[in-house]
Amino acid sequence: MLLSSEWRDLAGLFLFPFRSPCDSLTTSLKCLTSIFFAALFLTTTAVGQNIASENPVLPGTTAWTGSGDTASNLVMGVDRFLSRKWNDAFAIRRDLPVGVSNPTVAETNRLRFRHLIGVRDLRVLGAGPSFSTPLGRNGAVARLGAVDVFEVTWPVLKGVGASGLVLIARDRPRKANVVVLPDADQTPEHFCGLLAGAKGSSTYPWLLAEAGCRVFIPTLVNREAAPRRSPHGGGGAVLTAREFVYRPAFELGRHVIGYEVQEILALVDWFQKADGGLPVGVIGWGEGGLLALYAAAADDRIDAACVSGYVGNSRDVWREPIDRNVFGLLPDFSDPGLIALIAPRTLIVEAARGPELQLSGKGGAPGILKTPSLDLVQADVEEGRRRAGTNASSSVHLTVSGPNGAGEFATEKTRQLFLQALKIENGSITRASIDPIQLQPALLQDRSARKVAELHRHTQEMLEESSFVRKDFVRSWHASPSQYESNAVAYRKFFYDEVIGRFNDPLLPLRVESRKIYDEPKWVGYEVAMDVFPDVMASGILLVPKDLKPGERRPVVVCQHGLEGRSQDVIRGNHPAYHDFAAKLAERGFITFAPQNLYIFQDAFRLLQRKANPLGKTLFSIITPQHEQILKWLKTLSFVDGSRIGFYGLSYGGKTAMRVPALLTDYCLSICSADFNDWVWKNASTTSPYSYVWTGEYEIFEFDLGSNFNYSEMAALIAPRPFMVERGHFDNVAPDDRVAYEFARVRFLYEGILKLPSERCVIEWFDGPHTIHGQGTFAFLHRHLNWPPPTQP
Repeated sequence: MLLSSEWRDLAGLFLFPFRSPCDSLTTSLKCLTSIFFAALFLTTTAVGQNIASENPVLPGTTAWTGSGDTASNLVMGVDRFLSRKWNDAFAIRRDLPVGVSNPTVAETNRLRFRHLIGVRDLRVLGAGPSFSTPLGRNGAVARLGAVDVFEVTWPVLKGVGASGLVLIARDRPRKANVVVLPDADQTPEHFCGLLAGAKGSSTYPWLLAEAGCRVFIPTLVNREAAPRRSPHGGGGAVLTAREFVYRPAFELGRHVIGYEVQEILALVDWFQKADGGLPVGVIGWGEGGLLALYAAAADDRIDAACVSGYVGNSRDVWREPIDRNVFGLLPDFSDPGLIALIAPRTLIVEAARGPELQLSGKGGAPGILKTPSLDLVQADVEEGRRRAGTNASSSVHLTVSGPNGAGEFATEKTRQLFLQALKIENGSITRASIDPIQLQPALLQDRSARKVAELHRHTQEMLEESSFVRKDFVRSWHASPSQYESNAVAYRKFFYDEVIGRFNDPLLPLRVESRKIYDEPKWVGYEVAMDVFPDVMASGILLVPKDLKPGERRPVVVCQHGLEGRSQDVIRGNHPAYHDFAAKLAERGFITFAPQNLYIFQDAFRLLQRKANPLGKTLFSIITPQHEQILKWLKTLSFVDGSRIGFYGLSYGGKTAMRVPALLTDYCLSICSADFNDWVWKNASTTSPYSYVWTGEYEIFEFDLGSNFNYSEMAALIAPRPFMVERGHFDNVAPDDRVAYEFARVRFLYEGILKLPSERCVIEWFDGPHTIHGQGTFAFLHRHLNWPPPTQP
């Protein structure tokens, strides 16, 4: 703003041109000309200062009213938003039942459910179970009365088998085939009481066998926690065996739950072939109860199911061990939805004491298991009956074990209902005591280790095949360069809806608060905050150069921090990763905006991903609308050119650079720094020391990304807009060859398929670590945002 004395001096020269210092007409005209340009210069400076330094708030915003730490408020607000979405998911009461009342809808849902739990691969057909007898043993492992116990194996998928025990009654007619499923932390030998001191053992498998059932008890992947490291070094996160299988499988569209459901269904395949006329049942406790429920919901060839110590848990699945995390589980496939999918077949839900466990993390995901309360079990059963429809609700039974549903597995009533469902009359059953036998623990450990190794080999084979799967996925998109952008619309929608997850809530009206927090020689900085959804805000710091001219609209660079970062980190303090790159760009004349992102406070933000995933959502389901609102606001600023807004992010900000501009085309370019690589490989490899399988970022895995969007496919959604990668040779995100491999696919798309100029898709390699280099990227921004670089002295 011009000072009053400056205006007075100028006014004196203009109103009295014939006084000193101008004492002639010619001189006066020269003076007037000088006065005009001086006034214009001062006015121009005044405009920049008026926007940038004189105002305590930005034009069009209100004064800051927030309190406390902005980043903390952001994370807590998103937590409240997601909690409300959880409550909404369980409050949904659909008018159209998914059970017997509408079998077409039921089968559609069943197919979708199988897809979400990763039951997708062809099972091995033809070969059935075979007995296995370790050295030093002859025939049966154990014998009780008329029942013999054998170790058994059976094929499931190519290269993947299952193993466990089978109980067969001698000299008795076979009346049914049953799969009995223990909890994850019980071996089959523990579960049926063959080992001394076994907790949670049951005589139930023996009773079923004596009643005429052939009983299979599979070995499940356990939750034994141990440090996990690449065979080539690196890692060390303490993970349970189930989480170790879950991590790469989840990235490739499979699941430890799905693998174990496949083991059950492989037996069902054989039952149908060998004993096609006999009923098939599944019964389980704890994790076995979950698998019994899931298997029966996934395949209607299972005639009866019994679930004990599990139903009621889906309401708290985000708190439970991460191996129970199913993307898109809610609302259709919470426990009531699965109950409805089983009807009108018989389902017995037993409220009983379940397994209890607490995992502390140490690099793995924290989790807790506890016995579901009786009121939750009752509520889920009632809702399942309602959704099944009146014609099927009578097939769903609830039994209660002990006071308040905290008793032991398989009460007398539960056994009777299950046998009746298998068309077996519940007559007199021998209740002989079981004499424990001595088995070498190494035999049981070897069985579990073989199972984990086979599942890892399967995921690695799928990882090798995944690039071909993705190539087929985009084949129609890339087939016609002339229609490339129009075809991209459908792929962008798929990426948002099915991979990232879209909240359909409308953005709240723009209401922006601001306060000045920086005043530097060349720029001024304002902290801003705005509403996005109820309880969800977007915040950040806007840097405005002081040399703005009247009516000028400048380009904006959105500068995104990485993991555990804050907006201030990219502005001041010379952080070793960021080197104040937002401030340096402002000194070059760019307007910059540094958003505060969600990935801060360790488990606090990682649990947001846990809450989001069962809803079919991710952290980027929140981050993307935040940026949508930010873009909307930036375009309202009189000094911003809304057609020239670029994105530049490092590390986790580089992850944002691959996803948000792919979805929001108002970003006219994107720069991914210190993150671009063969992303699916980095998440799913169980051999690479660079893999996230070995680290504490348990939230990083995105379901089924291997089938559709690696980083080259995400970059394809950015094309034909300019795209750049900034890569330090010694960045431990990934080795150079993996970065080059994935970038070559992007470069081929830009130049080979779309015939775009080479400057449109660029990678800069530099001799450095995980950091902003700020040379090639700055030149890229000047070129594509059409802003002149500073003149060289």
